[in-house]
Amino acid sequence: MADSLFELLTPYIVKNTGTQNGRPSLADQTTQHYLSRLTTLSLDALNNTEPASLSQSSQFSLRGLQALSKRSHRSVINATDHLGNLSSLLPLLDKQSSDLENDIPILETAASDFAKKYDRITDNAILERRKRAMLLNRNADRVGNILELPTLLSSTIGSSSSGPGATTGAAASGYASALDIQAHVKRLKTLYPESDLIKDIARQSDEEIENLISILISGLQSPALKLASAMRTIGWLRRVAPDLAISGGQQALSDDRGLDLRSVGSSEGCLGGLFLVCRLMTLRRTLDALDPLRELADQEMSRRVTAKPSNGQQNTNPGTQTERYLKRYIEIFREHSFSIISMYKSVFPTALPAPGSTGQEDGPMSPTMGMKSPFDTAAKDVEDRNDSLPSALATFAASLVDMLLDTIREYLPNITDRSSRDSLLTQILYCAGSLGRQGADFGMMLAVVEDELAEQDNDEQRRIEDMEWVQVMKKHRVQASRLELLASGVGSGRKTSIASEIRSPPAVS
Repeated sequence: MADSLFELLTPYIVKNTGTQNGRPSLADQTTQHYLSRLTTLSLDALNNTEPASLSQSSQFSLRGLQALSKRSHRSVINATDHLGNLSSLLPLLDKQSSDLENDIPILETAASDFAKKYDRITDNAILERRKRAMLLNRNADRVGNILELPTLLSSTIGSSSSGPGATTGAAASGYASALDIQAHVKRLKTLYPESDLIKDIARQSDEEIENLISILISGLQSPALKLASAMRTIGWLRRVAPDLAISGGQQALSDDRGLDLRSVGSSEGCLGGLFLVCRLMTLRRTLDALDPLRELADQEMSRRVTAKPSNGQQNTNPGTQTERYLKRYIEIFREHSFSIISMYKSVFPTALPAPGSTGQEDGPMSPTMGMKSPFDTAAKDVEDRNDSLPSALATFAASLVDMLLDTIREYLPNITDRSSRDSLLTQILYCAGSLGRQGADFGMMLAVVEDELAEQDNDEQRRIEDMEWVQVMKKHRVQASRLELLASGVGSGRKTSIASEIRSPPAVS
């Protein structure tokens, strides 16, 4: 019956819609459900109730579609667009599927080749390189710490060497930390001798240690260097630069005047010579501060050399500036030379010559009671051992005396006043006595200087006075030296020989 009813209603549906494309089909479940419902209605319901029900359902459906379009219009539009492109996408998908099917064998071949190439069973350079890269990635923090070692060493040295107390207090812990860092770098170099990175780190660390050595050496040149600071600085140099403390005659240090300061056969190595060279530089810089006085003394020297005889008229006060210069020069020389030698003996006690190391018969005699001077001891050591040199202290003391005497020979002729001249010679004699307490007395060498100056002077009376003063000075020095020798020889087994020498003093020429 539903079919008959559908055929009956079809012309009306086509007439109302104006097209046959949008008419419902009998196979549609909704159509069948509605036709079944119509058969259950009465004629009165069909005429009165059903049109209103259809109108209400139509309005409800319309409002639902409007709400749906408002709520989901974007999705509907996108779906419509995609649906429109579906006709072109399907052929493209089919083509790409065919290409993928054709490329699968090629992919399988490439995968097989890759598996053979990177097989872990056999040795593979690429895998080894990747393993090293992964190892480096895992140890990036450690490598970063190693790379920071030179910077850390530099900052440690810089913080320790800054300030006035560079060798005391916190500086000691800073230097100790620097040595620990350097020791760690050396261990790394020993463990990884083939690593270019470790070699570069070691090179940079060595440069920083050289900077530390320079700082310590600069500390030895400080004008206000004290014994405690000197001992600490030498101790750090022994640890930082152990090569300088190696005993042997292959290493040498020289100053700018060619003074060879080597230490052979002692425990000081080259440190003794280094210490003396630094202190000598400090002494010379201190003496260079007297250049204004020296220039005035040079002017007096030039006037003395170029002066012409003038009818008995002479300068009332000649050599005043030279006297000021020499007095100040001798004062500085006395203070610094005594300090240097005494400090050296305290810092390097094992570098001093052993008692009785030289003979008593051969060699030149010193001006003091027939004793061997440090210079004669050095000369005797050279004669006895051709393969070694004297200690640095012996050659240093000789060079100090030569420096002083050269200055005296150059400027003393400018002073013609007898009292001023005697005052200067007395000051030099005190300086010689000061060094004599350190075993470097040069008092009797003043006699040679006076003889040379007297020979250059044309004034016979002055020459006679100078020679008389020299004789008195010689006798004074001989007696003073005998007393010192007597005091030092009590209880040593040499008392008899000393007493015999005192009872028969040598003639003074």
